[in-house]
Amino acid sequence: MTSRPNGEPLVRLSGVNKWFGELHVLQDIDLDIARGEVVVVIGPSGSGKSTLCRAINRLEPIEKGEISIDGERLPDEGKDLARLRADVGMVFQSFNLFAHKTILENVTLGPVKVRKKPKADADKRARELLDRVGVSAQVDKYPAQLSGGQQQRVAIARALAMEPKVMLFDEPTSALDPEMINEVLDVMVGLAKDGMTMVVVTHEMGFARRAANRVVFMDEGRIVETAEPETFFTAPKSERAKDFLSKILTH
Repeated sequence: MTSRPNGEPLVRLSGVNKWFGELHVLQDIDLDIARGEVVVVIGPSGSGKSTLCRAINRLEPIEKGEISIDGERLPDEGKDLARLRADVGMVFQSFNLFAHKTILENVTLGPVKVRKKPKADADKRARELLDRVGVSAQVDKYPAQLSGGQQQRVAIARALAMEPKVMLFDEPTSALDPEMINEVLDVMVGLAKDGMTMVVVTHEMGFARRAANRVVFMDEGRIVETAEPETFFTAPKSERAKDFLSKILTH
C-alpha cells in the first residue's frame, strides 16, 4: 500500500498557521495529499494533529496560509464554504449521531437536505453503505441501542453517504472499548483499499503500518518528519520521532 498516487494534490495546505491565544498550535504547515492517498498523522498529545485535521474543513479557522480542496481554495465562510465542506467527510472521536433519529435517518439526512437527493435514492444508498460497514441489521434502531463500535461505523457510513472527495478521521477509535477498535479499523482499511483519500489522526500504529501510504509525524505544531510507514517505523530520521516510537512501541 505504499505506492504514491499521481496527479494534482486533492488537498493542499500551504504555510498554514493557527494560534489559540499565545499558543502557536500549527506552525508553517505545508502538506499535499494526493487523490487516493492515505495519510496517517501521529505524534504526542498537544502536537497539533487534531487541529490540523479540523483545519482541513475549516472547523478550526486558520490565521495564516491557505488550504485548497481539489484546486479550490477554502473560503472563510458562506455558501461556498458549505459546498466545499460537503466534499469533506469527517469522523470524530464522539459519534455525533442524532439520538432521536433512526440509523437509516441519520445516514439519509445529509444527502436529502444538502445534496438534494430524492429520498428513495438516499435510502437505497444508505442501506448499501450500512451493509458495507456491517450494520445493515440495525437500520431501524436508534443510536443508543447500538454499541460504540457500531455507532462509529454508522458515522462512517453517514460521512460516505455525502460522496466526499476526502475523509478526515480524528482519533476515530479513542473513545471505543478495545474489542470494538478493530471492527472500525477494518472498515477504514477497506476504504483505503477502495482508493478513498483519507487523513487519519490516530494512536493505532498497526493501522498506520497496514493502510497508510504516508506517515506524518507532528510535534509542537510542526511537521517533523514524513515518510512511508515501513521507513518511518523502522528507521525514523529525527531524534524526536525515535524518542516517540521508543516510548510507544516497547510494550
